[in-house]
Amino acid sequence: MTAASQDEARRFLSVSRKVKGGGVLHFVRSRLMTAPLHTLVMKIIVVIGTCGVALSLFLLDQSVRGGTLKQQQNITVLLWHWPFSRAYSLQGDVCRDAYGVPGCVLTDSRASFPDADVVVFHHHELKYKRSSLPLHLPRPPAQKWIWLSLEPPANNGPLSAYDGVFNWTMSYRRDADVPVPYGRLVPRATASAPADDQDDANADYFVPGNKTHLVCWVVSNYKSRHERSKVYQRLKQVVKVQVYGRWARRPLSDRDLLPAISRCHFYLAFENSQSADYVTEKLWRNSFQAGAVPVVLGPPRGNYEALAPADSFVHVDDFKSVEEMAQFLRRLAADGRRYASYFAWRRRHEVKLYTDWRERLCQICRHYHSLDPRKVYQDLDSWANGQIVS
Repeated sequence: MTAASQDEARRFLSVSRKVKGGGVLHFVRSRLMTAPLHTLVMKIIVVIGTCGVALSLFLLDQSVRGGTLKQQQNITVLLWHWPFSRAYSLQGDVCRDAYGVPGCVLTDSRASFPDADVVVFHHHELKYKRSSLPLHLPRPPAQKWIWLSLEPPANNGPLSAYDGVFNWTMSYRRDADVPVPYGRLVPRATASAPADDQDDANADYFVPGNKTHLVCWVVSNYKSRHERSKVYQRLKQVVKVQVYGRWARRPLSDRDLLPAISRCHFYLAFENSQSADYVTEKLWRNSFQAGAVPVVLGPPRGNYEALAPADSFVHVDDFKSVEEMAQFLRRLAADGRRYASYFAWRRRHEVKLYTDWRERLCQICRHYHSLDPRKVYQDLDSWANGQIVS
C-alpha cells in the first residue's frame, strides 16, 4: 500500500469511529463527489482498496475493544472462599502450567468480583454460615455463579434458599454442569499386551504378592446407623477383618496407608451414603491404587460399572447375605488365577485421583463454552438432593 493509501486508511478509521450508522458510506460518497471527472475511475479503485483495508483494521480494533473474540479471551474464575479454609497458591498460570488448561485465570481476590466470569461458592461454608453470598453487590449480567459440593445429599441439608441464585453446578455427579469426580481410570501411556490363554495364569496383572490378610477396612467416621457399619458387624462374625483408622485407634499416616492395605486381598470400600455417583477415594485410592480388590457398598452395581470395569470389584448387593459374600471372598482369595483377573484392568488403565482444588477449578474453563449461559437452577434442592439411592 502506498503512503497516500495508508493516510486514506487512517483518515477513514478516524472518521468511521466518529460517524455512527452510515459512516462508511458517507465517507466513500464524499470522497467520490469531490474527485475531478478525469480521475474518477482511478479514485474509485483507490477508495475501494483503502476502505477495505481500513474496514478490516476497524473491525479488528472493535473486536479487541469490545471483546467479541470470546474464544481467545481468558476466563476469570473467582473462588469466593476456599473449601474447608485450606488455601492453595494461585501464583502464575496454574491451569495452563500444571493442568494443561490455557486461558483460565484463578483468583481468590474478592476485589475481582466485578470482572469475574464465574464465581464459585463451596456449599460447606455456606451451610455452616462461615461465608455468605454477596447478594449486596451488583452482579454483572453475564457473570455465572456455581454451587460446588462433593458431599452426598444426606450432608447438604435444605437448599431452597438458593432457588434462582445459581447458574451451574459442580459436583462428583456425572450430570453436573462441571463434573469433578474423586477419581477415574485413564489409559496407560504404555499398555501391556494381552496374554494368550496358555500364559494367562502367569500374566502380569500388577498384583501385589504380599497378601497376609483376607479383608481390611480403614474407618474414622464410624456411626452405628450407617449401612456400612451394619454390614461390617455381620461380616466380622464370619471372617477376620483387619481394621485401621481413628475409630479402631489404629490410625495410618498417608505414607503407611497404601502399604498396609496392599497386604489385604480385599478392601471394604464402603461409602457412608448410598447416592448416585457417590464413589470416593475409598475405591480409587484405598482399593485400586493400593492393590486390593474392592468390596463396594454405595450406589447400585450399574452405577459402579459406569465408572469401572464390572470384573474389577465385588458388590455387596451381589449376594443374598453377608455370610454368602464371606464364603465367596474366601474362595476367590484361594483361586490365584481368578483373583488375578480382578486386576486385568491394570494392563491398559491406571488411576487418576482428583485431590487438588485448583485442578477441579480449572475444569470450569474446559466446560465453560459448552454450558448454557441462560441456565438458572430454580429448584436446586430437587437436583442436589433428589438422587438418594437408599
